Amino acid sequence: MALSSIEVISVPVTDQDAAKEFYSQTLGFTVGMDAAFGDAMRWVMLRPPGGGTAITLVTWFDAMTPGSQRGTVLGCDDIEQTAADLKERGVVFHEDAIAEAAWGRWLTFSDPDGNGWVLQQTNPDFGG
Repeated sequence: MALSSIEVISVPVTDQDAAKEFYSQTLGFTVGMDAAFGDAMRWVMLRPPGGGTAITLVTWFDAMTPGSQRGTVLGCDDIEQTAADLKERGVVFHEDAIAEAAWGRWLTFSDPDGNGWVLQQTNPDFGG
């Protein structure tokens, strides 16, 4: 089998323009594509600042209600600085303090639709 990566994760949203603004302006994602496709649908794809797996902002999957996505992890090298930068841009974290475990440190937040994200600084000495 030749599976090699996760290419795109679908994030269910109500308003693609508002979500695109949040992910690009607030989180600093790069817009890779914003184009019409199919019958009255739009493909809005973005990548995190460091590259990696893209997200697409979807409105057309009945089984994926806006705000239902949970637990997708965004990695960072310095959680204190990244959290401070994101707070300045308007991100509200669910915790008052950074949580810690053997595998790393994290905070959680939601996008405007309520989709849940984890900001994580992984412990490089964990897991081998």
